[in-house]
Amino acid sequence: MLIVIYWDMHVASVPNRNSPPAILLRESFRLNGKVHKRTLANLSHWDPARVLALQRALRGDFDHLDSLPTCGPVFGLLFVLKQIADALGLTAALGKSRLAKLALFLVLARVAHHGSRLSAVRWAEDHAVAEVLHLGPFDEDDLYAALDDLCTRQQTIEKTLYQRYLQRRAVPPALFLYDVTSSYLEGEHNALGEYGYNRDGKRGKLQIVIGLLADEQGEPLAVRVFAGNTGDPATVAEQIRIVKEQFGVQELVFVGDRGMVKSKGKQALQAEGLRYISALTDPQIRKLLSTGTLQMSLFAEQVCEVEADGVRYVLRKNEAQAAREQHRWDDKLAKLSGKVDQRNEKVKTAKRCQPEAGLRKLQAWAARHKLAGQVNLRVEGRTILLEREQAAIDQAMQLAGCYAVVTDVPKERMNEQAVHDTYVSLQKVERDFRLMKTGLLEVRPLFVRKESRTRGHVFCCMLALKLSREIERRLQAAFGTTNADPHTCTVPDAMAALQRLCLLEYQIDKKTTVTRLPKPDARQKEILAALQVHLPEK
Repeated sequence: MLIVIYWDMHVASVPNRNSPPAILLRESFRLNGKVHKRTLANLSHWDPARVLALQRALRGDFDHLDSLPTCGPVFGLLFVLKQIADALGLTAALGKSRLAKLALFLVLARVAHHGSRLSAVRWAEDHAVAEVLHLGPFDEDDLYAALDDLCTRQQTIEKTLYQRYLQRRAVPPALFLYDVTSSYLEGEHNALGEYGYNRDGKRGKLQIVIGLLADEQGEPLAVRVFAGNTGDPATVAEQIRIVKEQFGVQELVFVGDRGMVKSKGKQALQAEGLRYISALTDPQIRKLLSTGTLQMSLFAEQVCEVEADGVRYVLRKNEAQAAREQHRWDDKLAKLSGKVDQRNEKVKTAKRCQPEAGLRKLQAWAARHKLAGQVNLRVEGRTILLEREQAAIDQAMQLAGCYAVVTDVPKERMNEQAVHDTYVSLQKVERDFRLMKTGLLEVRPLFVRKESRTRGHVFCCMLALKLSREIERRLQAAFGTTNADPHTCTVPDAMAALQRLCLLEYQIDKKTTVTRLPKPDARQKEILAALQVHLPEK
């Protein structure tokens, strides 16, 4: 009678002369009182880690393993942003040092997260910073040091990115768009903070002035920060220096907003052999109308050109814009009339109420909303009267929707329509400013005081702008725009979907943890495909 008792199953390493040892899966059993071994499989082609895992499983190390994983840090969002930054050349331009990696983290975090450096440190605790960026622990002081480093190396990084930009385009840009904005400060101790012309409507706030240089498609190329009391025309010389010295461009057309390229700016551009396209302010247009250089009849829906003293003026009237301005004026007048009626009614019902006090408030309201001179407010008896000054109204609305583009670019190089369309393209820079200031990137509020960190923070936002524009471009190529489909995938939608891709951690024993990446769902797969990013296999 045969008596077979199975003993165990194990992995054996068998010497193989001059070759690597053979890794065999074997079982031992007792047959009629004698121990025998039988080979079940040859595991020599297995990965050593896999062989080790099998050995541990056969020993019973995993018998009490909890099959439910622990949710680890968010991996998908930071990994995708890093891959796109690599493709754009941002990672290579920033460098490989620890400060460079911290700067890259700041750029990626600016796209995915807003706030101060301290909030970025807290945000990093929930994201796979070590796995994606190979960064060890850091605090807010390390990030402030990274801002200082960004400021120091800004011109070198911009030049490197510009060279990468030229490699993609093959030819340098012929047009450079330039615009200026301001950003208010919450604190009172910023080194560049000054009182100046505030575009944010925040009276009594210190501010900084930001100048953004872009190509004709709105691709940001350089950014500069000026003291808050710097006038727009005074920033032009710095942009000329960037274009000439830093980018090595010798022939270009500089496109600036109305009132920016004034007499000194034009002289500086001409001295460098550069051309310009800008626009006239309303007072400048009225002066040319009074001298007969321009005529109101030339402002029409179709562009018209006038040349005088070697300068070309491209004129147009936007009827839709004129209608909007007229509607705004009518709305302000209706509100003022309603306030007058309310005050008169209050004077009638309250004998102690003085109409003169209400008159002063109404006159201040009219001045604040630029109706002074166009309406006349006076008291007759105990009644406030509102009278329209039609001649002044006609004068104020004369240029509604009208604008004049001015340039010294020769006709043979650009016709009047091309000049007009080029100036209109400044809207792309204005959109970038909105995105930087109040949209996705939120350059403000600024939580820094030193000049170097202020410049580094704004530069970081510009790099994040380049990254977000590339993400938007890839998403729109795959899903279309919100104009065509209001429910299409936007940048915030993609960020939210990738935020759900977390690492899964399996606790093997007290010392061993196995980390796995979950399989993305259908929506995440679509977004990854649109962004041209593949998740790692391991």
